[in-house]
Amino acid sequence: MSQQSAWKEALRLSMPVGMGYVPAAIAFGVLMSAAGLPWWWAVLLSLFLYSGAAQYAAIPMLAAGAGVAALSVNTLVINLRHIFYALPLLQQLPKRHIKRWYALFALTDESFSLLTTLPQQTAQKLFVKIVWLNQMYWVVGTVIGLGIGAGLNDLIPHLDFALTCLFVVLAYEQYQAKRVWWPCVLAVLAFSIARFVSIDYLLLLAVGLCALGILLWQLRSSKRRAA
Repeated sequence: MSQQSAWKEALRLSMPVGMGYVPAAIAFGVLMSAAGLPWWWAVLLSLFLYSGAAQYAAIPMLAAGAGVAALSVNTLVINLRHIFYALPLLQQLPKRHIKRWYALFALTDESFSLLTTLPQQTAQKLFVKIVWLNQMYWVVGTVIGLGIGAGLNDLIPHLDFALTCLFVVLAYEQYQAKRVWWPCVLAVLAFSIARFVSIDYLLLLAVGLCALGILLWQLRSSKRRAA
């Protein structure tokens, strides 16, 4: 596969992600403007943080003047799930260090879902191209949202729900592709238990319980294969 054809294929495969990313990123840019935050903060967040959920969560914290420590802990908790994303894709990661580090940095939920549905050889060839294109969709959407400005937030309330919708569609598409039901059940159970235990630490507890559940499931599967 030539470089030109590889880019065309990566563009074709990533377009559905872009259709979700651009509206969600536009909403992020609009909400940043509505919060009265500098436009270049939004651009830097999309370039160097590049985590939709963490970026949305950072808006009220930045507007309230939260410190670096609080923002860092919040981002860490929200992105804990990313620890598991690279494990099924180790064989597909680029060999060159710079590309490998960027691939790990840019491996979002949507990119992970797309790459895990591709044959291993195809995923390895297109890995960096797909994650780069997906980030560019997000950056472009952010810039468009900043250009539109805060007025859209008054016309269309609850723009931050756009990211939730994107995650729901992503979860449905992933289930359709893989037909694996237990992660959905685990997520619902983890959220329910965390909500019962503590509302204040809901996200941290839910993510922690999901991580524990995944580890226990993999341990159980390993024992079955060994037997």
